Amino acid sequence: MRFEGTETYVVTEDLQVAVNAAITLERPLLVKGEPGTGKTVLAHEIAAALGAPLIEWHIKSTTKAQHGLYDYDAVARLRDGQLGDERVHDIGNYIVRGKLWEAFDSDVRPVVLIDEIDKADIEFPNDLLLELDRMEFHIYETKTTVVSKHRPIVLITSNNEKELPDAFLRRCFFHYITFPDDETMTRIVDVHYPDIKKNLLREALRVFYDVRDVPGLKKKPSTSELLDWLKLLVAEDIDAEVLRTSDPAKLIPPLYGALLKSEQDVQLLERLAFLHRRERAGE
Repeated sequence: MRFEGTETYVVTEDLQVAVNAAITLERPLLVKGEPGTGKTVLAHEIAAALGAPLIEWHIKSTTKAQHGLYDYDAVARLRDGQLGDERVHDIGNYIVRGKLWEAFDSDVRPVVLIDEIDKADIEFPNDLLLELDRMEFHIYETKTTVVSKHRPIVLITSNNEKELPDAFLRRCFFHYITFPDDETMTRIVDVHYPDIKKNLLREALRVFYDVRDVPGLKKKPSTSELLDWLKLLVAEDIDAEVLRTSDPAKLIPPLYGALLKSEQDVQLLERLAFLHRRERAGE
């Protein structure tokens, strides 16, 4: 099993090496990077490229490691007992399979996405160490053990909201997705919008990277936001000349709502535009 990218996902050489190293070592691949750099999509593309089923586990602040294994629905059993349901005599009827159990029971080697692991409690990663190492877990209610049929390819994403435990990091292969440079970004855009006018793309990328370089920006626009912005520019038939303007009064790009996601950042660019205008007036 080797991952070489897909027609819809531009993969850099170092990311390709990381994915294949994790597959060879049979270790989880921990992927970090700015939000919007394609970490989650990577799992979809690996599954598509390898022809493997994808099992997604999206982590929330309330998610516990146990949820990925199984849940025991004691409330449903109590209710059925009160109603005299015969199912109540088999506790297995109230064991709900989690995403990892689903992966362990797959007849073919699956790809498992544990998305945004840093959203959960700090103990969450450590609580999965044994299961990810041994690829098995015990169900205490039924006194049975679930063993993985095929060791899944595990991709774990993190936005660095909190530090992950060292013991967990030691068991992962790590890769940081650096933000695409101009050349790589052009290749990414070409995959999504192959017919976009070259001069529009050139000016749009210049504006995009200029906005990202503004000091003090609370949230820099990401790849996904650039793609949304380009879609709007094409839909509204915005000319490249509009983006090429050097008028400081127009420092905020058209349709900026696709790029800027906070009022603080909009106000920051507005202040910079005001300062430019004042400097010009004083010349």
